[in-house]
Amino acid sequence: MLSRWLDDSFSQLVKKNITLLTGARLTTNACYRFTPPFVAIIAKGFNISLSEIGIALTISELSGLLSPFIGKFVDYLSRRAAMLIGLIGIGLGALIAGVSPNIYIFTIGVTLISITKNFFDLGMSGWISDHVPYEKRGRYIGITEISWALGLLIGVSLMGVITALSSWRAGFIAGVLATAVSLMFIASRIKAEEHEVSSRVADDGVRLSGRGWLVVATMFATMCASQCIFITFGAWLDDEFGFGAIGIAAVGFSFGIVELYASITSANKTDNWGKEKSIAIGCLIMVPGGLALWFVSDNLVFGLIALLVYILGFEFAVVSMLPLATHLVPKRPGSGLGLVIGAGTLGRSVMSLVATRAYESSNGIALPSLIGAASAGVATLLIYSYHRRGGLVHD
Repeated sequence: MLSRWLDDSFSQLVKKNITLLTGARLTTNACYRFTPPFVAIIAKGFNISLSEIGIALTISELSGLLSPFIGKFVDYLSRRAAMLIGLIGIGLGALIAGVSPNIYIFTIGVTLISITKNFFDLGMSGWISDHVPYEKRGRYIGITEISWALGLLIGVSLMGVITALSSWRAGFIAGVLATAVSLMFIASRIKAEEHEVSSRVADDGVRLSGRGWLVVATMFATMCASQCIFITFGAWLDDEFGFGAIGIAAVGFSFGIVELYASITSANKTDNWGKEKSIAIGCLIMVPGGLALWFVSDNLVFGLIALLVYILGFEFAVVSMLPLATHLVPKRPGSGLGLVIGAGTLGRSVMSLVATRAYESSNGIALPSLIGAASAGVATLLIYSYHRRGGLVHD
C-alpha cells in the first residue's frame, strides 16, 4: 500500500517491504509510547506519586545509554536477526509490565521495552541504509516514520480505549498480541543477507567525525524538549481539566494526526530542503509552542493548540534527523544511529525526572513547557552550528 508513494527509482525489494516495516514499527512504537500519556493513571494503580513513577521511567530511559553498544553489536548481526530480537524483547517487556505486581517489576518491563526497541529500530534502519541511497533516504525513512505517529494515533489510542474499558494492564497485553503478529510477518518476509554482515565487520576502523557529535547533542536536546511535554500532558489534562483515560486517549489521537502530517511533510520535503535545515526548522517551531503553553496552560483550547504546534515541530525535526543519523558513520549505520538514539533516550531519561518534579513543584505544566522551549532553542543552535561547520560530507 505505501509502495505507491515511491517512484521507480526505488528497488522492488524496498517498495515491497515498506508497508511491512512501517506496520511492525507501529506496534513497537505503540508499546513504547503507551506509558507516558497514562503515567498518572498507572501511578494511581500502584498508589504512588507522579514523581515516583517518573523515577521508574528515568531508569527505563537510562537504558538508552546502551544504544551505542547495541548499535555496534547490531552491525555484526543480520538485519533480520536484530529486528526479531527487538520484537521478542518488546513483547516480553510489555507482558512483564502488564502483569507487574509492583512498580519495581513494572520498571523492569518498560526498561526491557526500551532496550530491545533499539534492536528493532537499528536493525530496520540498517536494512534501509543497505538498500536505499542516502540522497533518497529522507523520503523512505519519512514514510516509515509515520509509524511513530500511527503508534500514537492508532496504537496508543486503542490501548487507551482498552484501558478505559478494563485497565492499563489490559492495554499492555493488547500490545503483546500486536507485537506477536508483527514478529510472524517479519520472520516470514525479511530474509537474512549474510554477505552484508561480513562487509560491515571489515569497516571496524570507521568512527564518528568531530562535528558529528553536534548531531548527537542535537538529538539529546530535542528529546529533552519532547519529554517535558509527553510525560506531563496526561497529568495536566487530568489535574487541570478532569480528563480520564478516554479523554487523554482522544487528545493523544489528535497528537497522532499532527505527527502524521509532520512525518508526511518530512518525507516530501527533507531531501529537497536538506536534512540539517529541516531539523533546524522543526526545532525552531517548538520554541514558540512551548512558550505559548507556558502562558496559556490554564486554558484548555489555547493550551492544546500550543501543544499541537510543539509536537508538529518535534516530529518534523526528529524524522528529518534520522536519515542524517544513519549516515554519520556511512559504512556502519548502526553505530552512528546508535549514538544518536542513545543521546535521545538519555535526554528523555533526564527529563523524566526533571519534568515530573517541575510539574509537581509548580502545580502544572507551565514550568515543564518553559524548560522544553529552552531545550528546543538549544537544539536549534546546535544543528545550526553543525551546518556552519560543514555539515555532513558524504560520498
